[in-house]
Formats: sequence, C-alpha cells, structure tokens
Amino acid sequence: MIADRITRSFGGVQAVDVEHLEIPRNAITALIGPNGAGKTTLFNLLSGFDKPDTGAWSFNGRALAGIPAFKSARMGQVRTFQLTKVLARLTVLESMKLGATGQRGESMLAAVVPALWSSQEREIEQRALRLLKKFNLFEKKDDYSASLSGGQRKLLEMARALMTEPEFVLLDEPMAGVNPALVQSLLDHVLDLKAEGMTVLFVEHDMHMVRHIADWVVVMAEGRVVAEGPPYEVMRDPAVIDAYLGSHLDADIGVITGRYDEEGNKLP
Repeated sequence: MIADRITRSFGGVQAVDVEHLEIPRNAITALIGPNGAGKTTLFNLLSGFDKPDTGAWSFNGRALAGIPAFKSARMGQVRTFQLTKVLARLTVLESMKLGATGQRGESMLAAVVPALWSSQEREIEQRALRLLKKFNLFEKKDDYSASLSGGQRKLLEMARALMTEPEFVLLDEPMAGVNPALVQSLLDHVLDLKAEGMTVLFVEHDMHMVRHIADWVVVMAEGRVVAEGPPYEVMRDPAVIDAYLGSHLDADIGVITGRYDEEGNKLP
C-alpha cells in the first residue's frame, strides 16, 4: 500500500497528518504509538470506516481512498476489530458462510431458483469448514457464535475475514483481551497470513509481540509518522523512545530502550 498526504481533523484537532506511508507487500507491518497518537484513526481511514479530509492511497494499483469498507472488501482488503461482535443467533458455520462475497443466492431473483446458486453454496461451505479446521473451531461449527469464549471469537473473526480470500488484511489489536493460552495460536495464524502471500497491517501495544512477528514497524505520535523500519532499529530510535517515555508510561520500556545485536537479537 502507498499513501500520500492523509489528513483527518475532528473539531479543529488534527488527528492524522501523514505525508507519506508505504506498507510493504507480502510482509507483516505493525502500527504502534502511544495513546492518542492517531493510529486508530489512520487504521479506520485505510480500512474504509472513515473518510479523510485529504489524501489518497492504493493497493496493487487499485485506488482505495474514500471507498466504503464493503466495497474495499470486494477488492481484496478486509479488517478485524479490537472488540469482536458475533452474530449471536447464527451458528459458527453460518457466521463463516456469511463472510463469503459474491454469493449468487443473495439476489432476490436468483434465490428462488436453487439451481443457480446451490453449487456455489456447497463450495462456500467447504471453504468455511476448511478454515474452521485450521483455526481449531471445527468442533464448534454447530454451536451458536454467542457461546464462544473471547479468544475463540477472535479466531472466528479472523477466519471469517479469510472467507473473502483477501490480499490485504488489517488487524486491530488482535491479541487484546485474549486468554494467554490462545495467544500463541493467534500469533501463528497471523504468521500464516504472510506465508500464504497476504499483506498484513496490525495495530498493537504489546512490544514483545510486535518484535516477534513484525517485519516492519511504523510509529505514530501526535498524528504523524515519527519512525519506521525493522523492529530492532525502530525500538532504539530516539524519536520512538521520546514518544513512549513522554506519553505512554505503561509501555514495556525495557523493550523500547533495549540493546540489540546486528541481527536484531536482544542483548542481556
């Protein structure tokens, strides 16, 4: 993704003022920054859940600025949310099938002629079942989505996002509120997205996790990008240290100010 001159203001306060940003293709990029840095606003803009005052961005040559989320999803870009919301009265399998795009049976005219959509429906169900097996939710396929734990809901949301067969996946704090027992599973799934050729952008506060899985890190402060690069370089950038020490006292300062060798391994 390439973005230029993105601005967004609320009541005279400029929440985002990003001159230029590039998200590497087929890599995992972390968007970090202290509270109030503007990262959530930028994330919402890029994912089509808000409109910028100015700016343009594109992915794989397709302009995405100002396009609503449902249209960008059809163009290969999809996102998840920090606070998951499930369709309580649908089963896990039904929720998964709902995530598929381009379903012929959704047309009022085609719906009354099963022959027009039944084969596609079987293909969608098979894809959903494969993803549920991958995300260790297959045994829950007939359970109501409301019965899932917080971590399982995160897994369901990520799996459902993949029903669109995306190229660009945006994850909003994927580990927030997740039981530690499921964190590693979620991390592995994020890494799998990259292995399968997708581009990933995620917002996160956990610096340990960022350094563990991110190939590239973008740091925001006061609405602007103050640093970007490989994790082990960014974590020792004076601008990053200043931003966190000045505004984010609950951050893992040991990681941010830590020393690394030339390969990026943390020194004692």
